[in-house]
Amino acid sequence: MTETRVAIINNAIFPKIYKPVEHWAAYLKGVEWKAFDAPHGELPDIDAFSHIILTGSEASILEREPWVEREAEWILEAHAAGRILLGSCYGHQLLAFVLAGPANVVRCREPEIGWIPVERTMDSRMLGSKGPAFTFSVHFDEVRDLSEPFVVLASSEICPIQAFGVTGRSVWGLQIHPEIDEAAARRLLTAFREIFPRFRPLYDRALASTPRDSRLILKIVKAFLAHDADST
Repeated sequence: MTETRVAIINNAIFPKIYKPVEHWAAYLKGVEWKAFDAPHGELPDIDAFSHIILTGSEASILEREPWVEREAEWILEAHAAGRILLGSCYGHQLLAFVLAGPANVVRCREPEIGWIPVERTMDSRMLGSKGPAFTFSVHFDEVRDLSEPFVVLASSEICPIQAFGVTGRSVWGLQIHPEIDEAAARRLLTAFREIFPRFRPLYDRALASTPRDSRLILKIVKAFLAHDADST
């Protein structure tokens, strides 16, 4: 397959509030894409797509419902078929769960909510030059203790694996949410503070903070789309 066709696997539980397809589609202009609702059992024919985006979710990777297990099996098949895979937040954790194992996904020691600093640990096509950057984040679970062939691309003080790649394969995970811009982030935080009142102080603190965004999403999408499934 040489034609670029992107499948967005939408893992949102409250799609009227959290809209990852809109977030990602904004950066796929001129590219053929189609979205599939994983919680309702929609998964595409792997042969019909070259590139796959696994979105975030309000669900926890540690409390997996049957739809998650089905998606995990599908991801394993897509990986075996050489598809180009990019997971964000829950999608990042799901990739680690499938390709490394359940022991590599855990509850966060401390949630990261709002605009956070991350350190790019090495130069990469996916994130750019080594060094600091800022991006949006909302997560309560995380990926831990990856070993070869995984390579850590970014970390933060709280979360050791903010991004990873897989040596020799076109597979990347991003704990961060670089695809969510400031306006969408504020809407999401405002909605989440009502849906999840237990964590309202965390959402309030994020809403009161000054947004800082290095626009990593532009590098990420360019690198993701530049990879051809026939060359992986």
